Order: sequence, then structure tokens, then C-alpha cells
Amino acid sequence: MQTGTPSKTAMATALMRALHTRADAKPLFDDVWGERLLAPARERMEALAKAAGLAGVDALLRRGPAYAIVIARARFAEDALAKARARGVGQYVIVGTGFDSFALRHGPDSEDLVIFEVDHPATQDYKRKRLAACGVRPPANLRFVAADLSAERLGDVLMRAAFKPEAPAFFAWLGVTMYLTREANLATFREVARVAVKGSELVFTYSDSRVLHADEPAPSSGLRGMREMVGWLGEPYLSGFDPARMADDLAACGLALVEDFGADALIARYDPEGANGLKAEPFSRVARALVA
Repeated sequence: MQTGTPSKTAMATALMRALHTRADAKPLFDDVWGERLLAPARERMEALAKAAGLAGVDALLRRGPAYAIVIARARFAEDALAKARARGVGQYVIVGTGFDSFALRHGPDSEDLVIFEVDHPATQDYKRKRLAACGVRPPANLRFVAADLSAERLGDVLMRAAFKPEAPAFFAWLGVTMYLTREANLATFREVARVAVKGSELVFTYSDSRVLHADEPAPSSGLRGMREMVGWLGEPYLSGFDPARMADDLAACGLALVEDFGADALIARYDPEGANGLKAEPFSRVARALVA
């Protein structure tokens, strides 16, 4: 992310969710907020679409290899959260929130759930300004937590926001780890284990570490396009994990791996008949872990 500017990949992600809700045959969720909050950004993206010879922003968003995993991971995380809430979990921490709209979609029926949106100040400030411009008042159970996690520890910033370490929590960390160094990712895993009570959950995404190697495996056109796009946006991939070692990496940080899916397996779960035409590159993965 470029200093002082909101994350462009976070914007694209929110617009993808809105496009899926509006235009796919059997949407996995109802999330139109991206197009409402990011109308100015969508207008600017028209120029990108035209430069790429595409019919419009929708075509540009669908062309991105991340489209399918963005949709599937959002559904998986909210399904896991629903199960956690049924067990009495009352704290939801979204790390690297971007323009996630859970609090706006579920605020009135989630008054017993305290939602912590943790994000870089530049992105969060833009989001809050767009909410104000749209005349939207954030729900009372939402806590905005502006923080640069490269300079502060996650646990410390949560404690400032009245997070309760003695109570179970659910953490979502989606579409972020690939843009951070391995050391920064491990530090965040350790922070979740440090600040959250045993049994708290973390759902996160990561990239197979092979994505960082130009020729191993031979990159598909979609993979090459993904690398080029995020680099052009100023948010290049910095790290990945070896799926075969993910359980050991988490255990060293105080977390126990419960589930680890390739994108194709997750899409097979949520779009088994291919009604939405979701096709993912094999390097994207979604995992769920518990604080041990």
C-alpha cells in the first residue's frame, strides 16, 4: 500500500463482492456496500478497463484471478463466525478490514457482538469519510481501531479499544498475509495467540509460497496477471507459506491448525454446480486455526 493512501486492493475486493451480489447467478451473500462506498473509485476504474480493452469495470474485476477466492473466502469466514457466535463468542476482530461491510449488514441484529475493525489509518480514514459522505452512521457495536501493525502490536492496539482478553474472540484476516513479510505474518499469529483466550478462532488466507517463484510451477497467465496487477497497484506480493508446513508454523506461534483449503476445494463447496462460474488459481488458500 502506498503511504498515505487507502489500499487499492481493498477497494477492488469490496467492488468484487458487490459485483458478485448484483450479477452472479446464485450469490453466496448479499453485500452491495462496495459500490455504494466506493462509487468515486469505481468511476476512476473505468479508465483502467478502457485501457485494457474491456467492456467496463465489471469485466475488469472478473478478469482478476482473485475474484473467485475473494467471494469464497468471505462466505467461509462468515459461516465460521456464525458457528462461533452460536457457541457464545461475542468479539469479532477483522484485521486489515479494508472496506468489509459486515458491521453495516449485520449491525442491528448483532448488538451482542462487539466488532473491532483494525486497519491502517489511511484506509480506515478514507472508509470513515465515505461512510459520512453516504450519510451512514456506524452501528454502536462497531469499534474503529486505526493502527499501523508494522509499528504496533495487534494486542496492544486491541487493548486500547477495550478488547476483553478473558472472553473468546473470532479473528478474520483475509487477503492480507501475501502483502506482508513472513516475519510480520508470524508476529501477527503470535499476537493473536497472546491476546486471545484459549479456543478463540482465526480464519486467514495465504498464498502457497511457490507463487513467489517465477518458474516453480510454470506460472499461468492468470498468475502472471495477478502479480503484475498487484505490483502495478503498489501492493506487491512479499511472502507465502508452504502448506505442508503450515501446521508447524502456526504451532510455533501458539495456534493449532484446524482446516486448510485450496481455493478449488472451497469453491467446490460453495459453488458445486458452477452456477457462478468461479474459477480460482491453485496458489490461494484459506485456513482456520484455534488459539492453543
